Amino acid sequence: MGKITDTVKVLLIVNILFFVGSQFVPATQSLFALYYPQSPNFQIWQVLTHMFMHGSFFHILFNMYALYAFGSSLEVIWGRNRFLFFYFSAGLGSALLHTAVNHFQFQAGYDALLDMGANAANINEVLTAPRNTVKGEWLSFYDAFNTPAVGASGAIYGLLVAFAIYYSEAKLMLLFLPFPIKAKYFVPLMIAGDLFFGLSGSQTGVAHWAHIGGALVGFIIAWFWKKNSFNSTRIY
Repeated sequence: MGKITDTVKVLLIVNILFFVGSQFVPATQSLFALYYPQSPNFQIWQVLTHMFMHGSFFHILFNMYALYAFGSSLEVIWGRNRFLFFYFSAGLGSALLHTAVNHFQFQAGYDALLDMGANAANINEVLTAPRNTVKGEWLSFYDAFNTPAVGASGAIYGLLVAFAIYYSEAKLMLLFLPFPIKAKYFVPLMIAGDLFFGLSGSQTGVAHWAHIGGALVGFIIAWFWKKNSFNSTRIY
């Protein structure tokens, strides 16, 4: 890790300001977090603003540390404008895949309720009920509609993948492993974990498909740029 770059510094400050503001004005969570498009809480700007919201101190701490640790090295290669394009593209790709999976889960639950003879009023009762009263088989349906997504994790996963592409031999550490792992193994291991939990439908409280969406978009862009030597033409 070297000196923090200017764009990364600005992103850190903006994220921290959003987090501090949300602690004093809790209503900002529902205003800026990303809700399911059919939710009454959804607003179009949430596709962007959710990247600056975080659910807890440790959530923002991990994301901002990763932004500092991996983002500065990539900004040095790409320059400010290309870095920002990459960062927000990964974040938007994250939101897109997360929303697509939510739609699949919501639609599956919606259709199942209709097949059981429920009407629109019955379905609305399920969606507006307290979460602890919802039966386990309907939690995915309920959460897809009601649970907002927050965090820069999608964009961060994009940066992680790009770092592994450009610095594949760099050694990184996982908290639960006592030895360093090369980036080319470390990052796929993290993504594999998200894929496992995402496919299993585990209720972990983490938007695993958002991570995968950011990683996928990050891989496509970083691989294309490196293959075409875009890093030799930095744009400021």
